[in-house]
Amino acid sequence: MTIRKFEDLDLWKNARELCKKIREIINTTVLQKDYALKDQILRSSGSVMDTIAEGFERDGNKEFTQFLYISKGSLGETRSQIHRCFDSGYLSELKYNELITDCLNLSGQISNLITYLHKSEIQGLKKEIYLV
Repeated sequence: MTIRKFEDLDLWKNARELCKKIREIINTTVLQKDYALKDQILRSSGSVMDTIAEGFERDGNKEFTQFLYISKGSLGETRSQIHRCFDSGYLSELKYNELITDCLNLSGQISNLITYLHKSEIQGLKKEIYLV
């Protein structure tokens, strides 16, 4: 399968879905009044999907891989903020567990793509990733 745009990547779609879930929580809980934490989690979760997109739009797999590592770091930051949201009483245990699972699954997807890109013989095809 050939991926020609970042919107085709399942991990980007999953990062976008995570952002939507976080935005929904902000809009429906008192987290909306915790401006510092709200802004931090919005920025870090948005950074996950944005950095995947930015890296994909770069010149080749090596640079894309670098951006995937950055995205994975932002995802770790988001996961830490989810723990803070739970500890502050903004999330139910069910929602907390769902979001942590989403983050861990997405982190695994990013790691798998990094591993694939490291092993791939295709190193410089701009905007084309061949997934086996």
